[in-house]
Amino acid sequence: MDTMEDERERIEIELLLEAIFRLYGHDFRNYAYSSIRRRIWHRVQSERLTTISGLQERVLHDQGCMSRLLADMTIHVTEMFRDPEMFRAFREEVVPLLRTYPFIRIWHAGCSTGEEVYSMAILLHEEGLYDKARIYATDTNGDVLNIAREGVFPLDRMQQYTRNYMDAGGKASFSEYYTAKYDSVIIHSFLKKNLVFGQHNLVTDSSFNEFNVIFCRNVMIYFNKQLQDHVHHLLYDSLSVFGVLALGMKESINFSKHADAYENLDRQHRLYRKIR
Repeated sequence: MDTMEDERERIEIELLLEAIFRLYGHDFRNYAYSSIRRRIWHRVQSERLTTISGLQERVLHDQGCMSRLLADMTIHVTEMFRDPEMFRAFREEVVPLLRTYPFIRIWHAGCSTGEEVYSMAILLHEEGLYDKARIYATDTNGDVLNIAREGVFPLDRMQQYTRNYMDAGGKASFSEYYTAKYDSVIIHSFLKKNLVFGQHNLVTDSSFNEFNVIFCRNVMIYFNKQLQDHVHHLLYDSLSVFGVLALGMKESINFSKHADAYENLDRQHRLYRKIR
């Protein structure tokens, strides 16, 4: 791509993202450029258009197109007990801290379709802590939140999820937590009783509670430095002193302005404890 074409494309992308923010309130303006560019072009081709400007026109006048683009923009790669070694470390290093609390508030920010939320509910249940816990699960995308609320997942994923559960230090039979029906499984209702699902945008919304644990895993890898700093500040404001922050394996609090406010609880598994 020559310089003029590259500049034209960048302008089109900036105009599209500005239009989405002003009309729909979704702010992707500080997402990593290469990632957002790839997703926009995927939607351009899927809509059988030839230009990003053409996509902007359609997005402004067609709510359905905006919904499809939103699904492209928000990444939903997740699984139950994803990175099982992290869940094992959480069980061994964080659960003893949680036992000292009279009530536990946990926030899963960017929860996607909810697999990690139910994983945490199972872990807390096995440790005898679920009855005194409330798990808040949020995402920008209402469609994936509806999937999370339902707690219905494909049966063909259960073999992998069972391996993850066992590697994460599971104490029972994983099949005890769901009922198989046709080609799906339904998470048992007792695991849903202390879950609260709601829409929340890390880019545009503020803190809504104080939490003992915050999971924000594999979300900030799609943001540029400016937006990462913004989200780090939001998480810091939302976490109680001595609360635990869990990030993704490719993420870190290093080089954030609040880095000195945390200690490494488990550096390898990205578990940090807020100390001030």
